[in-house]
Amino acid sequence: MVDIKQVRENVEKYREAIKQKRLNLDLEQLLEADRKRLILLQEVEALQSLKNDINDLIREAKNEEERQEIIAKGKEIRTKLESKEPEYRSAQEAFDTLIIQVPTLPSADTPIGMSETDNVEVFRSGEVPVFNFTPKTHIELGKELDILDLERGTKVAGYRGYYVKNEGVSLMLGFMMYAVSKMIQKGYAPMLVPTLVKEFALFGSGYFKGKEYDPEVDEIYQVATSDKEATGEASKDKKFLVGTAEPSLLAYYANETLSGEQLPLKLCGYSQCYRSEIGSYGKDTKGLYRVHEFLKVEQVVLCQADYQEAEKLQNEMLDISREMHQELGLPFRQLAICTGDLGAGKYRQFDLEAWLPGMNRWAETGSASIFGDWQSRRLNVKYEDAEGKKKPVFMLNNTALPSPRIFIAILENYQQADGSVKIPEVLKKFMPAAVDFIKRK
Repeated sequence: MVDIKQVRENVEKYREAIKQKRLNLDLEQLLEADRKRLILLQEVEALQSLKNDINDLIREAKNEEERQEIIAKGKEIRTKLESKEPEYRSAQEAFDTLIIQVPTLPSADTPIGMSETDNVEVFRSGEVPVFNFTPKTHIELGKELDILDLERGTKVAGYRGYYVKNEGVSLMLGFMMYAVSKMIQKGYAPMLVPTLVKEFALFGSGYFKGKEYDPEVDEIYQVATSDKEATGEASKDKKFLVGTAEPSLLAYYANETLSGEQLPLKLCGYSQCYRSEIGSYGKDTKGLYRVHEFLKVEQVVLCQADYQEAEKLQNEMLDISREMHQELGLPFRQLAICTGDLGAGKYRQFDLEAWLPGMNRWAETGSASIFGDWQSRRLNVKYEDAEGKKKPVFMLNNTALPSPRIFIAILENYQQADGSVKIPEVLKKFMPAAVDFIKRK
């Protein structure tokens, strides 16, 4: 959510951002809603002030006749107030519905484009491997090596279900622990976060398209079973499964004011993640490429309201992600995400994509974004600067490592002619003793 004052002062910039990000938002409608609610707010406040004055005027009345006139005036004010307050609440609700759709202005170096085809490659590392045999997919390798069972996964969990087995478990948990260890080494405080969260955490971090959860468009699972409070009473809170640790990490400081000296705060969360993938129905239906649940290590940074500082921190997160991809020996590239592929709340975004030889494609394995104060205004996370002024913090996030696609990338890039898979050097310490290769049983 943006500051309406910024919108009023930069109408043309926001109009252009709405166009560049391909959003369906009428800015004039928002500005009119803003004007209407402010007029009504002034009227309500004026009536409330008069209402508060009535009691004093009644006490100061010189006679009964004057007293009755003041009482009658008070009734008239209350009647007007009872009419205006619902009007104001309705106008405020209309404004709130529109203001949450206003995008963050993209950075000056964000490429202008209409879709993901206009994203720009800005960095590449490693050579795409050339095999003297036809490379297999992770689906074939997983089945032959008995480390992946998609058939029984579907039987038990349904569409996109899967089991990881045997050495595959050590491999997947190995690179997850490798990522957590790397985060700690780089100064990011580790957390095991809640994956069942209240509605505000997902709205606040931007995982709802609107003010409330919409199962038709939001790729989030809502938990149907009602919960109970500590008192034993039924909880009124709706609960949801997170699609990443990001909402839980960002909501950790919700409704709090931090000291500027605490910033930047660097956190990492390790969690199970759940995504309904409703927007990807019929797409990537085979294997682990697009699944409903997976493991992921996520980075989050809270910093002062300074885009120069935020860009420096984003570059730092990207350096760590690149370092991990290089240490894992994975060919990868970095993309600057264009305006047409940039989320509404994002100021600047870079994605990392690893090469998958068996699938013959690039696959997103990391994504680093700056949101500015778009999320912190929703979550009400502020800091007090050196002058004692309270401001919304800036929020950033980055996928350190996601389990499915890194798993795919390792299997397909490290496959051998005999059908075995070599273990990357940095992961050998996480494998059972003397397991340098995953071989057929």
